[in-house]
Parts: sequence; C-alpha cells; structure tokens
Amino acid sequence: MAKYLLLKHYRGAPASVNDVPMDQWTPDEVTAHVQYMQDFAAKLAATGEYVEEHALSPQGTFVRNDGDGRPPVTDGPFAETKDLIAGWMVIDVDTYERAVELAGELSAAPGAGGKPVQEWLELRPFYSELPCVTE
Repeated sequence: MAKYLLLKHYRGAPASVNDVPMDQWTPDEVTAHVQYMQDFAAKLAATGEYVEEHALSPQGTFVRNDGDGRPPVTDGPFAETKDLIAGWMVIDVDTYERAVELAGELSAAPGAGGKPVQEWLELRPFYSELPCVTE
C-alpha cells in the first residue's frame, strides 16, 4: 500500500470545467458538494483506502524564520488570491493507477447547478525511504 495526498485547491477565479467560483454557489450547492465528498470518504473507509481528510479555513498566516530569533508573521492567504488550499484527503491504495482513478472520481463532485466541478486535484505520493539493495 502507498499513501497519497489529494490536495484540493480553491480558486476565486475559475479553475475547472464547470467554472463558477465556489463563492457564487448557493447554500444547497455547497451542501451537495460537501455531501459528495463525505460519501466518497465513507466509500473509501469501507474498502480500507481512506486515511483522513480535512477542510481548511480560508484565513491563515505566513510565518518565516529570518534568522534573528523572531519569525516575521504576515496575514494571508486571503480568499481573493488566485489559489488557496481548501483541504486534503489522504488515501492508502495499492497502486498509483488506483490513486489516479480515485482523484478523478473526487474531481466529479457536484458544483453550481449540480454539474460536476471537474476541478484539478493535486495528487502527491507521501515521501518514503527508497528501497535498499543488498547483495
């Protein structure tokens, strides 16, 4: 099994085929979208492929160590930015192909008007130790 991160980006500007920004969806459309993701997670939990998921608040802070012992703090990211990480899901699957299949399915969550969002999801494998060859 290999763990993968499905990173969900939200963009104030259209970033999907169904290009209605989420801040313009009705409450019922947002609810349907969230329910789809919850149902998707439940399906993966039943197959043993689900690890965890989290939605993120649009408010945040940037922090950096600048070498003087007191890291500067800057407000952000802001929802008006082009790209904001909205949340993630961690899956544990047998193959990369299965990870791609599941990412494609999650990309079909409903959006405005009930149409599939068809958003891009970032699929990242968890870093693991490289195999060691001994002879």
